[in-house]
Amino acid sequence: MDASYQQFVDRVGMHWENEGLPRIAGRIFGFLFLQAEPCSLDELADGLGVSKASVSTDARRLTQLGLLERASRPGDRRDYYAISPDTPVTAMRLKLRSMERFRRLVHGALSLPGTDPAVRERLEKFDRVHEIIVQSTTGLIERLEQVGRSGLTSRPSGVAGSES
Repeated sequence: MDASYQQFVDRVGMHWENEGLPRIAGRIFGFLFLQAEPCSLDELADGLGVSKASVSTDARRLTQLGLLERASRPGDRRDYYAISPDTPVTAMRLKLRSMERFRRLVHGALSLPGTDPAVRERLEKFDRVHEIIVQSTTGLIERLEQVGRSGLTSRPSGVAGSES
């Protein structure tokens, strides 16, 4: 793999590690992101310089999350993996679930007895901000789903980078 490709794959791995997934899962995603065709576990392991077992575990994890899809080829018993076409929306849904969980934690803390007024004010602010974020992200997901249904060949108006 070319050094610039390797650097991209490694950066994606570190990004996904910061998001809570194993670095190898991110590297698999980064590698597949640059592939025109689905790859077998052997191709992934060779391309990333890791064991097939490690690739298998994390390819399965990414498939369960809906970020990869598994494919087959006629006459070939191996599984092949590719980036799911729904990955942008799926990734946003995963983020939304995480934000909703955090909001529920903050919201639950509002009912703690004897909370200092300054702390209560902070909790209420966090709760309001996260409510806005959750609502906005839900709207964004709905918009992305509409774009996905109508095709991604042109940018909808109002999207950064679109031409008027």
